[in-house]
Amino acid sequence: MTEDKNDFYNYSLLTKVAWLYYIEEMTQKDIGEQLGLSRIKIIKMLEEARIKNIVQFKFSTFDRLKIEAEKKLIKKYNLKDVYIAPSSSNDDENNTLSLAAAMYIDDLIKDNTYISMGYGKTVSKVLNNLANLSEKDISIISLTGGVAPYLPNNQSKVFNAKLYLLPTPLFMSSKETAKNIRKELAVKEILDMATLSKLSVVGIGGMDDEATVLESHILNNNDFIKLKMQGAVGDILMHFIDSNGNLVQSEIEEKLVSTNLDDLKTHENVIGVAAGREKITAIKAALIGKYIHTLITDEETAQLLIKGENFDE
Repeated sequence: MTEDKNDFYNYSLLTKVAWLYYIEEMTQKDIGEQLGLSRIKIIKMLEEARIKNIVQFKFSTFDRLKIEAEKKLIKKYNLKDVYIAPSSSNDDENNTLSLAAAMYIDDLIKDNTYISMGYGKTVSKVLNNLANLSEKDISIISLTGGVAPYLPNNQSKVFNAKLYLLPTPLFMSSKETAKNIRKELAVKEILDMATLSKLSVVGIGGMDDEATVLESHILNNNDFIKLKMQGAVGDILMHFIDSNGNLVQSEIEEKLVSTNLDDLKTHENVIGVAAGREKITAIKAALIGKYIHTLITDEETAQLLIKGENFDE
């Protein structure tokens, strides 16, 4: 199964490079800069695309529609890049999405790359997939408190990543405690490291009944309902935002230990990984708020974002 997903990703990337070069008439240098690949790699990929008969100056309908959808989303939300993974028929669509994201990130990075990672189920799977498949030396810096999502899971056979984690819970008992803990040297050092990382990876949480914050008992149902009443449509790094991407002020926000959203906007390249009809409104809010530069999602979600449909609870 994993081998099939690897084949899909590699074929998809070859198709994208060939499209940008032959159809969009971009230079090899510009393609390399957009995708984070060297010019030599682009040349080799163009040759491989020719050998595999991807380049016949006639793209398959599926590839054409996929690349057109990526292009529309890039233009609509002024993004650096978009990668659309296949929609999964499995119960846990996060597996396909997280593996695709890990392969995309692995192509972007070099040895000794520092990557900042956010909180959440999908991003945790991205981290574990990346740590398993990458042959490069990578270091992961947590963007939030809470240790568990950043640790190897029971499916990790090899975990090739160094971890630099915020030594705090995600939420503190009071706003005073949270304020004081953020002043601690050990905490400030990790937050400062995160701003210097090559790229950052964040999930986008929704406000449905299966939201991670509810399933993992991070928030109780009453707190969750109050956030929805205050206009929250989703979260990034556990900061809840409204449909315009603005921060929702709440007691939850005051107790949180997490990189703040204004600081996230200063990061060099923020990759958002999210998919699902229940997250459409949250993803749109994150895009409108300009918190991410690159979106990794699936086919169904991409089409709904292009059409501008909402699925508010």
